[in-house]
Amino acid sequence: MTKSSVLGYPRIGADREWKKALEAFWSGKLDEDTFHTRLQEIRLNHLRKLHDQGIDLIPVNDFSYYDHILDTAVMFGIVPKRFTYDSGAVPLSVYYGIARGTKDAAASEMTKWFNTNYHYIVPELNDVTPALTENKPLVAYREAKEKLGIEGKPVIVGPLTFLKLSKGYDKSETEAWLERLLPLYTQVLQELAEEGVQWVQIDEPVLVTQLSKDDLQLLQNIYKTFADAVPNLNILLQTYFESVENYSDIITLPVQGIGLDFVQGLSGNLQSIKTNGFPADKILGAGIIDGRGIWKASLQEKLSLLDVLIEQVAPERLIVQSSCSLLHVPVTTERESNLDPALKSSLAFADEKLKEIALLTKACTSRHADILNAIDKADQALLPLKQSQERNRIDVQQAVAALRLQEPSRSLPFAKRHIAQQEKWKLPLFPTTTIGSFPQSAEVRKTRQLWRKSELSNEQYTQFIQEQIDAWIQIQEEIGLDVLVHGEFERTDMVEFFGEKLAGFAFTQYGWVQSYGSRCVKPPIIFGDVAFVQTMTVEETKYAQSKTQRPVKGMLTGPITIMNWSFVRDDIPREHIAYQLAYALRQEVEALEQADIGMIQVDEPAVREGLPLKQNEQADYLAWAVKAFRISTCTVQETTQIHTHMCYCEFHDMIDSIEAMDADVISIETSRSHGELIHSFELNTYKLGIGLGVYDIHSPRIPSVEEMTTMIERALRVLDPKLFWINPDCGLKTRGREETIASLRNMVEATQIAREQHHAIKAV
Repeated sequence: MTKSSVLGYPRIGADREWKKALEAFWSGKLDEDTFHTRLQEIRLNHLRKLHDQGIDLIPVNDFSYYDHILDTAVMFGIVPKRFTYDSGAVPLSVYYGIARGTKDAAASEMTKWFNTNYHYIVPELNDVTPALTENKPLVAYREAKEKLGIEGKPVIVGPLTFLKLSKGYDKSETEAWLERLLPLYTQVLQELAEEGVQWVQIDEPVLVTQLSKDDLQLLQNIYKTFADAVPNLNILLQTYFESVENYSDIITLPVQGIGLDFVQGLSGNLQSIKTNGFPADKILGAGIIDGRGIWKASLQEKLSLLDVLIEQVAPERLIVQSSCSLLHVPVTTERESNLDPALKSSLAFADEKLKEIALLTKACTSRHADILNAIDKADQALLPLKQSQERNRIDVQQAVAALRLQEPSRSLPFAKRHIAQQEKWKLPLFPTTTIGSFPQSAEVRKTRQLWRKSELSNEQYTQFIQEQIDAWIQIQEEIGLDVLVHGEFERTDMVEFFGEKLAGFAFTQYGWVQSYGSRCVKPPIIFGDVAFVQTMTVEETKYAQSKTQRPVKGMLTGPITIMNWSFVRDDIPREHIAYQLAYALRQEVEALEQADIGMIQVDEPAVREGLPLKQNEQADYLAWAVKAFRISTCTVQETTQIHTHMCYCEFHDMIDSIEAMDADVISIETSRSHGELIHSFELNTYKLGIGLGVYDIHSPRIPSVEEMTTMIERALRVLDPKLFWINPDCGLKTRGREETIASLRNMVEATQIAREQHHAIKAV
């Protein structure tokens, strides 16, 4: 009989009660015992929900107090030596210290979980001696069984993935590290087997990336070790986010089941099964319900896919499940009362996906009329949105079809534009600017909230925003910045602000997902064809420019970042969505230029975030991402200066794409990796305007003039002084007023020193 499962469930709760408990504990409003009790209540409620929805294999140990990779690290005693820890179970003070830092020790690095918008804490191996501190999967299994009578499926991050995601060791030490970790993993599994656990899910998402022959040999050794140690324990080797590489090697591993992604990895995994078959002695975990997208599935299409799989795998050897953990989607659509009915009837958050999985599982066993009617009814609910005017804007579709055939470019190459822009702007050597936003005080946030609640009139709100602009234009002039910004006081979020002003977007009330730690975001939904409606930024930018003789940059979020930080429709290619966004933003860029704004910044911090996991797909993605940016910016005059901002990336492997964007000036968030980026410039020549962030805005400390002078000097060893800009490494929205002013004063002073030194060198 076919069974159902999910790979994990959202931690945060429908009301973000998890987030609220964490932050109450951190602020001292909850003592530790009460905190543990509160989180247990949340955890057990989740398990009850999964049970009540008819999920057969219910994951346990997917719940976390912060992050599942951090959980794995502390379970094995992998605690950086800068934190006070000796042995035994890791205290919460140390656990949260690793994640958030303490007054005496910096937090561990945080980075993206594969190509999702979730971020994990990077384990630091270094000179740590690992030891099993607590069998967390066993604790979670016992809790589910004792409290609720649920036979849980413990979830563990696999050894190869854990090592690949860790830092602090040389690649040549991989095998040695495995030798240290395998006995600990084995002990965990043996204790689970002794407890009577039936299935363990071991997550190895690294198997969808390119692996070496040595990696494959390590993989064989890992799972042979487990098979020898726990021969009677059922292991489900779970992959997700793409199709597996080396399918023929992976299906020979001595495990009882293999989980494959049939959403993001549909074509590759399905072709592998059709070509190579699937072992008759293994269970297939078929991830057919999208764990990352928010759209209801066409259940008839999914049932047809299951029928294809059943040709290779007997129904009793099949598990119908989500493609990955449901961590990446909101909890439920139930309370979304403000959405258009046609849109809401097409949405499936975590709870709705449970129902889809349960229904499809029943259909694998029986094609009873009631089941088939339920599937047909679910598919009928998708039609209103599909047929809606919002998804069938002929004007947008025709414009994008034309754009796809064009190669957008500026009227002159950069070298000639640079001369024209210098003649127009007459900027000094090493122009100074900021990335865009200035501190959003409690007063700013409160006033915006009052306006959104209609407790403040449009006129009152506009006056307040203009007062903020007035104040910060004056501050920027007093500090001595060369190119100013209006400060973005009217914006809540760099994506939401634009989504609210463009057609094709919708916003939920409770559609929160975890980004990292207690940080939750509510991504916009791109549900229809994106279209420009009216100007979005011209009013505030034009007002700011009227208050100063210095240039004020227009500030926009780029098409790829808006797309990557939203939930996007799944009925058309992402490339087409990017071009729709680019076409809409082009109209805003043109409106700014017509309003005499001659410097326009189109930020793309998330270009690299959307990079496909498969290397053979990356060049195509970068090509249309670059094209989207150029569509947005290519129609301006040669004297209009286009800026962009990007977060730090491995510059050397994207330099061609970044140059191809053809922005006149790019600023890069680099302060935490300044040396690495400087090294990239030693290996690569960059011929356009560039500003490297000279101080870290994520820290409240005020950097000294000397620190920034050193950073500037290092950069000027490898960059053309005539093309070099000086700026902070990101927006200043989250910083305080006084620290912002003090830091920028130091930045301008460091710039003046650099100018004097450069002139002195030239004079000699």
